[in-house]
Amino acid sequence: MSEWSVGEPRKLTFDKPVTELHVRIVNGTVNVVGTDDDSARLEVSEIEGPPLLVTQQGGALTVAYDDLPWKGFLKWLDRKGWRRSAVVSLAVPASTRVEVGVVGAAAVVSGIDGRTEVRGVTGDTTLVGVTGPVRADTVSGSVEAQALSGDLSFHSVSGDLTVVEGAGSSVRGDSVSGSMIIDIDPASRPTDISLTNVSGEIAIRLPHPADTRVEANTASGSVSNAFEDLRVNGQWGAKRITGRLGTGQGRLKATTVSGSIALLRRPQAADDSWDSAPGGTGPADDPADGTTDKKVL
Repeated sequence: MSEWSVGEPRKLTFDKPVTELHVRIVNGTVNVVGTDDDSARLEVSEIEGPPLLVTQQGGALTVAYDDLPWKGFLKWLDRKGWRRSAVVSLAVPASTRVEVGVVGAAAVVSGIDGRTEVRGVTGDTTLVGVTGPVRADTVSGSVEAQALSGDLSFHSVSGDLTVVEGAGSSVRGDSVSGSMIIDIDPASRPTDISLTNVSGEIAIRLPHPADTRVEANTASGSVSNAFEDLRVNGQWGAKRITGRLGTGQGRLKATTVSGSIALLRRPQAADDSWDSAPGGTGPADDPADGTTDKKVL
């Protein structure tokens, strides 16, 4: 095993193959990018407080504080330990399995083909062009994902989830009060979407035409439906949106207690602007636009 203690800005290159990456920091930024190189590179450009411990054992590379374990990470709330910060950038082979944990820090992961797992207490996470499966667990940190082609699993208390041009075969999400906004890439295969929320809003934009079976339920929230082939039931209290779009190969299930649910559709024209949710302004609210026939309850 090789080991380094990094207490000041430093660059390291790892010639031995890296198949797993584990990063855990408090405050600051983590940037992980997948490359075609066989070697891995680390740059710590800023650091305050205790040093980071960098270890390489076999194919596993770890960059973390020695008092911040992965197990029970989301319960780590030692306020005294928050007086630390680091800005860490890593370039690893694209096939690397990545685990990133952040407390009050921003995390950016891009170009990874292997499995990615992110845990955040209060830090926000950005995922770009990740093709492997992703699991993101947060307390209050938000997750923004763009051009994902792997399966996504999201769990949060109050953090928001935003997916733009999602192309994976599965999206699973549950939250208590965070919003979940999902935009499906029109070129993607039929997607299995399952979202559960208590008071947060859910908005899903589907390709037009779409191929999916829909079941959306809310106990007391409002619903908005932009698809004529779907049925909206319930005037007061509980409301449902059900039906089949196209061949029904995909599956969409959304459930909230008091949060709103909006099913939006991409316009058929080249214009890629979002269809507005109830109360919004924009092209989709103009009857002459012709891209939506919204039913709102």
